[in-house]
Amino acid sequence: MPRKSVHVCSDCGAQEAKWHGQCPACGAWNTLVEEALPQELKGGSRRLRAVGGSSASEAPKRLRDVGSAPVRRMSSGIGELDRVLGGGLVPGSLTLLGGSPGIGKSTLTNMVLGNLAGAGHATLYVSGEESAEQVRLRAERLSAEPAPGGPGSALDVPILAETELEAVLATLAAMRPAACVIDSVQTLRSAELSGAPGSVGQVREVAARIMELAKQQGTAVILVGHVTKDGALAGPRVLEHLVDCVLQFEGERERPYRELRALKNRFGSTNEAGLFEMRQGGLVEVLDASARFVAEATRAPGSVVLATMEGSRPLLVEVQALVASSELEQPRRVVSGLDRNRLALVLAILGRHAGVGTGAADVFVNVVGGVRVDEPGCDLAVALAVASAARGVPLTDGPRACFGELGLTGELRWVGHPERRLEEASRHGLGDVIAPPDSGAGSTGAATLREALAIALPGGSKRHGDGVLRAARVTPAEAPLGAL
Repeated sequence: MPRKSVHVCSDCGAQEAKWHGQCPACGAWNTLVEEALPQELKGGSRRLRAVGGSSASEAPKRLRDVGSAPVRRMSSGIGELDRVLGGGLVPGSLTLLGGSPGIGKSTLTNMVLGNLAGAGHATLYVSGEESAEQVRLRAERLSAEPAPGGPGSALDVPILAETELEAVLATLAAMRPAACVIDSVQTLRSAELSGAPGSVGQVREVAARIMELAKQQGTAVILVGHVTKDGALAGPRVLEHLVDCVLQFEGERERPYRELRALKNRFGSTNEAGLFEMRQGGLVEVLDASARFVAEATRAPGSVVLATMEGSRPLLVEVQALVASSELEQPRRVVSGLDRNRLALVLAILGRHAGVGTGAADVFVNVVGGVRVDEPGCDLAVALAVASAARGVPLTDGPRACFGELGLTGELRWVGHPERRLEEASRHGLGDVIAPPDSGAGSTGAATLREALAIALPGGSKRHGDGVLRAARVTPAEAPLGAL
């Protein structure tokens, strides 16, 4: 007997028997979402289920009296992914993997299931977007060049091309795989709801019923999800709360590098990041990304090496800037790999405290390789790159490495793990790293942005090479440092 459903307003919580464009209770538009009513037992009482299978009437315990069970994990055969997950897939867990179209989500999940199948685990690939023949073509490409450390083959993974939730759940219950990939959760639909696949009610119902079955039989499920045009995960917010781990696959399709980040992880840290390179045979782990980026770094004006932290590991990336005269009334600020608001803040500090004005110029800043940097320690690198590009003078002893956060009063502030950043820079032959004071051996301390510019651009011209960009006016209080 199909379950009954009700339409609930996501703003006020009012329930209606049928869908309305406007909520009759609060007047909000397009907020009624179809939800399935909970099933009832023969006696009429609703089903009660306690977390972990314990009785609902069990007496509460103090946390110190609760035993801690070790978390069992399955290695995916991909070191970068295992580190982001915290050591591997946890049986009975739900992982949501999101990313823009064509970024490599299906390729990554095919590699994971192939490695698990080669290690002797039962696997299942559920495809709601592609036919079995299309998935086979990708699996043949991956099997021709297997991933490092992966003994299995993607061709050994059973596949189910299905969009009906009930058929998928029946197959999962019959096969009881150790790991399952559902590509994607927005394509499945439950016959008990009338909404279209991908609607809020359908996604919520699909994820909830898959989670219930996965917890019961200990299947590690990876849900592949769509993203909106803003880069956020599509579907209801409750989906991210429901799953145990949320992974974001980032990068540009035109560039080979891909970055995997954990936005939520109940079994590990959310500070880790994995770096991959897309090749003809699939995704390949980039074990020493710093060596590649440093080798490609130029000595031209506007180039600087940033010593950043990606979770627990240091990473050297090149930050490039281009400053050119603008013919627009509102000069452009184009940034790739960084927060645009962060660039605006750095440009304001440069103009006020360092005498480098860019108010009449277009400013372009890019983190080379398609890597995204979100930490505040990138401020100094952006400032030095823009100042070098504005004056047409390369940094001394280039390529030059740096890190540090800028305060609104022009001071250089301390950032976390300076010793690991310096060690990574020294390992790749970059000495005299410009950093905040007391960062450690191998660094050249600078208390303010003006001091950092004096170290990086001694005697640099205030005029760009084409003679069209003028520096900001230096106040009398800054006259002793006017040579900058």
